[in-house]
Amino acid sequence: MADAYAQAYARSLREPEAFWAEAAEQIDWISRWQRVLDDTRAPFYRWFTGGTLNTCFNAVDRHVRAGRGQQPALIHDSAMTGRCRVVTYAELLDLTSRFAGALAALGVGKGDRVIIYMPMVPEAVVAMLACARLGAVHSVVFGGFAANELAKRIDDATPRVIVTASCGLEPGRVQAYKPLLETALAEAAHAPSTCIVLQRPELEAELGPRDVDWDEAVAAAAPHDCVPVAAIDPLYILYTSGTTGQPKGIVRDNGGHAVALSWTMKAVYGVDAGDVYWAASDVGWVVGHSYIVYGPLLAGCTSVMFEGKPVGTPDAGTFWRVVERHRVEVMFTAPTALRAIRREDPAGELIGRHDLSSLEALFLAGERSDPETVNWALDKLGVPVIDHWWQTETGWPITSIPRGLATFDIRPGSANKPMPGWDVVVLDEQGRPAERGRIGAIACRLPLPPGTSPTLWNADERFREAYLTQFPGYYATGDAGCIDEAGYVHVLTRTDDVINVAGHRLSTGAIEEVLASHPDIAECAVAGVRDEIKGQVPLAFLCTKAGHRRDETEVVREAVALVRDRIGPVAAFKRALVVERLPKTRSGKILRGTLRRMADGEPYTVPATIDDPAILDEIAAKLGPRTTPTG
Repeated sequence: MADAYAQAYARSLREPEAFWAEAAEQIDWISRWQRVLDDTRAPFYRWFTGGTLNTCFNAVDRHVRAGRGQQPALIHDSAMTGRCRVVTYAELLDLTSRFAGALAALGVGKGDRVIIYMPMVPEAVVAMLACARLGAVHSVVFGGFAANELAKRIDDATPRVIVTASCGLEPGRVQAYKPLLETALAEAAHAPSTCIVLQRPELEAELGPRDVDWDEAVAAAAPHDCVPVAAIDPLYILYTSGTTGQPKGIVRDNGGHAVALSWTMKAVYGVDAGDVYWAASDVGWVVGHSYIVYGPLLAGCTSVMFEGKPVGTPDAGTFWRVVERHRVEVMFTAPTALRAIRREDPAGELIGRHDLSSLEALFLAGERSDPETVNWALDKLGVPVIDHWWQTETGWPITSIPRGLATFDIRPGSANKPMPGWDVVVLDEQGRPAERGRIGAIACRLPLPPGTSPTLWNADERFREAYLTQFPGYYATGDAGCIDEAGYVHVLTRTDDVINVAGHRLSTGAIEEVLASHPDIAECAVAGVRDEIKGQVPLAFLCTKAGHRRDETEVVREAVALVRDRIGPVAAFKRALVVERLPKTRSGKILRGTLRRMADGEPYTVPATIDDPAILDEIAAKLGPRTTPTG
């Protein structure tokens, strides 16, 4: 089986046009492409130029025409309301075509932008697909995102229409969206013509003069057919989280996106039409775009949409109840969610209470998966637990284990091997290929495969500067790591988090890996802080497991000894703080940069993307009076 992977990988780099032309046969085209790979504007490469298609048709209509209209397309399981709703492909076609008609009636057409600011409800998927049906460009903004950040995205995308909901539901509270939207619109220079509002029964919004009720708009609309679009026409804009100043709008096109995602469902995740697939994320993030909405629907799968959190709604067994209830075959979540579950249920008792016989594999992405958590999940679940690495910019996995092509040994701590289409290299500070096992900047040789971002929205030069100039001929991922002797890629940290301790370059991720192996530590983060003698030294923030009763001083002492033993005195690791929680974005990424600024005594900004701002106050109190927020 490993030979099948090796052959596919080698062919994808040797004959990329033939490889992806073959993959493109999985998609229904209105007219075929003139060029598979267009390099006339290199390094701005385009795929399938001259071809036309419609992404919504490929995700919905063709499955109904194939006789699978009664198959569930979406299962909306809300831990927040206790309700479950199943939407078949036939129902999804009706909902989408009618909402497309409602948008068209408001003047939305091919190339127009629509911002979608919604919680995890099926209507969010309907709105995305309806835009694709019309050839309009959607930009989903995470529901409940801060008003000033939403305003920046409104001004950058200049939408004709905004689609929102009256509220989102979070553990212990109802988040009203309409006041946030109104504040954003007051700040923004651009004014959309209309806002469509989905009223949720938990909290209805008061509608203003430019607002239209979702149900009323759909009731008055006629179903709309799919509009042909060029393969290189944009499907969506997704703004990267945590941006400051002018937001960075990642563009995804229609043709390459459909080809790549359709191919990954079978080749990478090993699922087919009719299988139940669950990406436990949100439609506001790239995981939600690729693997809640487009990937599963292009492949004809049943996609689970979950509203809630893995721990606290109501307990650490929530994930396993959902897997059991819907007979999920492949699941995808963030390592931070798995660490939270492990922290609350270290013995895996809640796992044992559920029938997980349907589950074939668990995929992890979004943060580095530490070996301790991967080994815990392997032991407790008894299925492959596959860390795979990708980014908002790439749209689909750079590295993984391709279940549909081959199986090979899982190496906990690695992100496994490069997928077909990805020529992954590690470069030293001079841009030269590093030796196997040496830490450097991870880059991908151009051209990137289909489905990746060809540019930023209205910002070609900014795209070039951000990703293509540091290492000419390569896409700079911004991640640091190494490739081992067997070809496994180890993504250790962001390049900014490689610290220089007395001239020695050390990865904070490598230190975190050692700390996570301590039996009392559930989760940790390491930041490099300034030191007068050594330049930088590591500072660790440690979260202990549930039920932990030992003295914090003892845990810190053992953690320091562990790093000294595994990495050596060169790490100069002497300081750690035990904290209740780590600051994270709403997508689960630890805010290491904020921790570093706090530890250095620099003024820090409370990021708009943070899950719970109160966490920073708790950590600041531990660090001392030097730490002050600027906003």
